[in-house]
Amino acid sequence: MKRRLAVLGLLATPFGARAGAQREEPLADSIRSALSASIAQNAPPRPRFDEVDARMAYLRWLGAMSERLKKRKTETQIRIEFLETVWYEARRAGLEPSLVLGLIQVESGFRKYAISTAGARGYMQVMPFWTRVIGDGNASRLFHMQTNLRFGCVILRHYLDIEKGDLFLALGRYNGSRGRAEYPNAVFGARRQWLLPGEK
Repeated sequence: MKRRLAVLGLLATPFGARAGAQREEPLADSIRSALSASIAQNAPPRPRFDEVDARMAYLRWLGAMSERLKKRKTETQIRIEFLETVWYEARRAGLEPSLVLGLIQVESGFRKYAISTAGARGYMQVMPFWTRVIGDGNASRLFHMQTNLRFGCVILRHYLDIEKGDLFLALGRYNGSRGRAEYPNAVFGARRQWLLPGEK
């Protein structure tokens, strides 16, 4: 019986979700409004390019990342849709797609339905309070791929702005471990796996 309960416990708390407890902090009305607007804007994740070179660079990135992600997401269509959305939401928030992929790798191991012991949800392990603070209050939407990626990218951008561009401190805030090196270093290490040759 004890063994059965232990197995059920493992199923209820997915392995590998590493999110800390992002802290709910008071937001100025102007910041709350700006973040809410960033979440609400609904644009399709498919990019458009004015130049052939930019489109070719994107397609090279998509092909390389798809190959690297194949073991974690075996279905081609799901993998491509995920990568297109990561690229779109990262660029939209002014973040590097490689950074976002590294963060997802550390936070959830690319598992859509990951839940941490702190209650953070989805790919980017977003704490449910964010849906109340800047969303519609429906925390179950954090398991929707684009919603989760959008929230995660907007929140990380917000923390980067608070920390005046200091990515180490912003990542610490994102994880609820500001000032400690383990989490930012893990994300930086994972990010290297998602760089194209020649990128730093």
